[in-house]
Amino acid sequence: MKARYNYRIYPKQSQLTPLAKAFGSSRVVWNDAWWLYKNAERNKLDRPTKISSLVITQAKKTETRKWLSEVSSVVLQQSLRDLQQAWSNYFDGKTGKRKGKEVGKPKPKKKHGRQSIRFASNAFSVHSQSVYLAKIGHVKVVFSRSLPSKPSSVTIIKDTSGRYFASFVIEVSEQITPIVDQSCGIDLGLTHFAILSTGEKIENPRLHKKMLRRIKLANRRLAKAKKDSNRRKKRKLRLAKLHAKVKDQRIDFLHKLTTRLVAENQSLAVEDLNVSGMVKNRKLSRAISDAGWRGFKTMLEAKCDKYGRDLTIVDRWYPSSQVCSCCGKSGGKKELDVREWECLFCNTVHDRDINAATNLNRYHKGTMWAGGQSDQYNNGVEHGRETRPFPPHERGASVSLAVPAVCGEALTIPKQLKLF
Repeated sequence: MKARYNYRIYPKQSQLTPLAKAFGSSRVVWNDAWWLYKNAERNKLDRPTKISSLVITQAKKTETRKWLSEVSSVVLQQSLRDLQQAWSNYFDGKTGKRKGKEVGKPKPKKKHGRQSIRFASNAFSVHSQSVYLAKIGHVKVVFSRSLPSKPSSVTIIKDTSGRYFASFVIEVSEQITPIVDQSCGIDLGLTHFAILSTGEKIENPRLHKKMLRRIKLANRRLAKAKKDSNRRKKRKLRLAKLHAKVKDQRIDFLHKLTTRLVAENQSLAVEDLNVSGMVKNRKLSRAISDAGWRGFKTMLEAKCDKYGRDLTIVDRWYPSSQVCSCCGKSGGKKELDVREWECLFCNTVHDRDINAATNLNRYHKGTMWAGGQSDQYNNGVEHGRETRPFPPHERGASVSLAVPAVCGEALTIPKQLKLF
């Protein structure tokens, strides 16, 4: 298993120019090769070969590209390999060779914004307080934690706020933590970031919303500055720092939360939300993006793999909010403003989110309701047809057998009907 270890680096003033040249040269090689691929695709030709010779070796001999020799050839080769891999992923996704979500076409790189270059193992070395980079020299690194093994590559990153980082790729082994006899369903929301099946509600920090007034003010000041002026550059940097602060705070919050959940639970279940579709709602898009649901799910998957925990991604069409977690009967579709509801069959009053989280936890354990009974109770048969079994947890989790509720004429109760 590979992992990234990121550290802040502080290049000297004399090293800023070589770094800028490396960023620019890497971008030029990427864009030159990108046009070759683009033309081949547009004209329905085979993928170009010997690209390295065209955009690097021969380009260095021309007047317009001779400055490529001032940069380590490893940086240029890695940029080209990254592009080739990006195009391969795109074509393999089109033909079905690549599984998972289909990736888009690679895009040309821009001069402004986030910049990055990558060094292979033969072009850098790690020291106690620095990292040596070919044709750049020793760059100071703040090692907040030690590297567990020798890195295979390092990526030097300059973000939009002007900060520099070193990202090392490390080979790590799975860390099996002590088994805990607890599972948890997680229902994500906006009022509360996460609601657990234990009944705990984790507050949504709303980091972007708290910073929104300062961001709007910085945007207005940037709009008034004259184009290409030093004042505009300073105001643009100030705005980028505000966005970087929000991003750092969100990542910190998500890391702490996911680490805690993985440490306290042997198995976890979370709904597979269609985030890309939900952000198209203009009334909720800002709040959804601010919450960081996608980042939460990605971190949870990675940490469950690392620490040997079980994670179930529940289908997005599973009606976790509609089914009573006590008797298993469906109460019908509910509007978003209905936060509490009473079951028409067992008269249990539910908190909408806690009930959904409890049902997600049942989904993972294999005690999903089917026709008022659990799949374990009716042997996976619902109304005469076979249902898909959901096996219990492999590490000895017990499966509770639910008792079906008695169905009455509760559908005529006015106080319950008005909730739906």
